[in-house]
Amino acid sequence: MLLLGNAPFGTRSPAMELAREIRMRMRDDLCLYIAVAGYACVGLAILTFADHTEMLSYGQYFGQWTYLFLVFMPAIAILVDWIHVMVRFDRKRSRAMRSVFSAQRLSYLFSGMALLMALMFFQGTFTSIKNALPLLRGGFLYDATLADLDALLCFGVDPWRPLFSFMRSEIIFTIVDWNYSGAWFLVCFGTLFFVVTSPRAAAVRVRYVAMFMLVWAVCGNVLAAAFISAGPAFYGAVTGDVARFAEQLSFITSGDGEHNIAMFQHYLWTLHEEGRSGFGSGISAFPSVHVALVTMNAFFAAEISKRLGIIAFAYVAIILVSSVYLGWHYAIDGYVSVVVVGLCHFGLKWLMSEERRRVPLDPGDGAPARA
Repeated sequence: MLLLGNAPFGTRSPAMELAREIRMRMRDDLCLYIAVAGYACVGLAILTFADHTEMLSYGQYFGQWTYLFLVFMPAIAILVDWIHVMVRFDRKRSRAMRSVFSAQRLSYLFSGMALLMALMFFQGTFTSIKNALPLLRGGFLYDATLADLDALLCFGVDPWRPLFSFMRSEIIFTIVDWNYSGAWFLVCFGTLFFVVTSPRAAAVRVRYVAMFMLVWAVCGNVLAAAFISAGPAFYGAVTGDVARFAEQLSFITSGDGEHNIAMFQHYLWTLHEEGRSGFGSGISAFPSVHVALVTMNAFFAAEISKRLGIIAFAYVAIILVSSVYLGWHYAIDGYVSVVVVGLCHFGLKWLMSEERRRVPLDPGDGAPARA
């Protein structure tokens, strides 16, 4: 068995080898754990000094996050590996199985799962800060400005109007809603799980997770606080102008157009009005984290191949258009997300490449020496 058995004197048992490999992986991830802890300390300090600790949301993530990343996705990963071996190999199945479930391979899985549990606290901090932003800023201040800028960039009309001129369809709405609310989640968090648990992504593991955290913190907290806005779905409630997006929202919330999105928008606004936190709660439109996360993935995909990058950026365009069509965002929210993520991506890539150049080389093998 993989984790049992007596090891000869002077050699490591499989369990000892696995533990050593996990320690190595977690040591490589140490900077990420420090970043999560620092972010949590900043978030707790902000909410404590502002006297808004009622917005803390850590407990909201425990059930769903642990099931997703400790049970569901690991089970899917193991099943996929098993099926791959059974289909691909015949006589050498036992050797392939030993490779798939080797100490090195499992160390990536287990250390990745540990890192994902740390990111659960990161997400809890993000949501806690996001919940408090309207209270810290005294309301939603920039909706009218952003909506007017949106119209200016769209030749004098709100961007949802030309979209509705040819996309006002029950079938289209259902597809767009499903993709934006469901497929987006699978793409973004499935990719996150793959990167942190697969040795095939080891070269970008730290940089990818660092970018993941930058997207949420910079776009979802810093810029969201600087240009606090609620988005088209809540435009009438925060500006008093209920007519501007009335036709769009009427389709979303009434008749055959009523979908899960309408219920979720109602859920978010109810929590906001009652001053409570919940899973995925908090309202802020600018910039779009939905667009930002798929843009981040697109830049990484482009590093793998030009064709994959084209497909990924096409998906960015679909999500950006969907965010406007569904009433979550102004188009400018998506434009800014693409630019900010691009700057962060290339900036972080340059910084990490510079850091690697400063790491002393081990004269024995020419590889960067471990600290």
